[in-house]
Amino acid sequence: MGRGKTRIHLEPESRSCMFPSQSEPVPQKPFCFLGPDRPTTPFLFSSPHSGRYYPPQFLAASQLDPLAIRRSEDFMIDMLFSSALEGRAPLIAAVYPRAYVDLNREPYELDAKMFRQALPPRANGRSLRAAGGLGTIPRMVSEGRHIYAGPIDLSEALWRIESIYHPFHEALRRYLAETLAQFGIAVLIDCHSMPSTARNAAPGLRPDFVVGDRFGVSCAPELTECAVRVLRGLGYCVSRNKPYAGGFITEHYGRPAAGLHVLQVEVNRALYMDEEAIRLHDGFEALRRNVGVLAGELMATRLEPPAALDEAAE
Repeated sequence: MGRGKTRIHLEPESRSCMFPSQSEPVPQKPFCFLGPDRPTTPFLFSSPHSGRYYPPQFLAASQLDPLAIRRSEDFMIDMLFSSALEGRAPLIAAVYPRAYVDLNREPYELDAKMFRQALPPRANGRSLRAAGGLGTIPRMVSEGRHIYAGPIDLSEALWRIESIYHPFHEALRRYLAETLAQFGIAVLIDCHSMPSTARNAAPGLRPDFVVGDRFGVSCAPELTECAVRVLRGLGYCVSRNKPYAGGFITEHYGRPAAGLHVLQVEVNRALYMDEEAIRLHDGFEALRRNVGVLAGELMATRLEPPAALDEAAE
């Protein structure tokens, strides 16, 4: 199957991740693709929390300063993985930040206390994540810092979901479906970063990497075992499913019995960035090389199509 125009029907400019200045008034594309136009592998990488275009109106409505509001951003994870891939596989990346709309949540995982109006019937108002301030439209960033001084209009939240959340997931679903049709399997590596320390926890307990497969449900065990083996072989401390087993993307799209595999990879931010200043440090390049080794080994893992798909192709 050709992959050009039928791939995801992206407009040419949406293939770029050139982020504008914060004074840019025009709403940006909700996602971008990095990497080859015609991939030769069933692998796709994603970075739903690395968006760094903060709309001026959003910054004006927030009570946080420009540095504090970025505390939950997966800083430069899209650049880390895309540069490590070196064109071997594509990566879909968020443009808008997690503090604005969280793409790794259910579409309407909303906290009623955030809004001036009542939630619509389709909203999941019982979500524990939303109640904790980390729903589809977050109430706070990392370290428990509240984004807004008070309630906001529900219409603003619904606009973000319709204009940013849904287009991202529509593109992701379409790409995975096309990949599955071409290769018999589709593998998504969902890429994230995590703070080096956790609130209310003893310092120094965070591993270098956390590999999440929803406790064996979201992907073939060969993928998880490969990631753990390679990373430990590179000298990293690796945890499996603790404290992160995988979010909405891993849970929702991971259906190994249907040929869809999703593995979440969390990177300790201390490995590549100054977390206080939110800037890269000298460890980025070494980490990039090692992430490239990990990506290469994962993509070399042989996964068989499900028997039902195999028989249908004959």
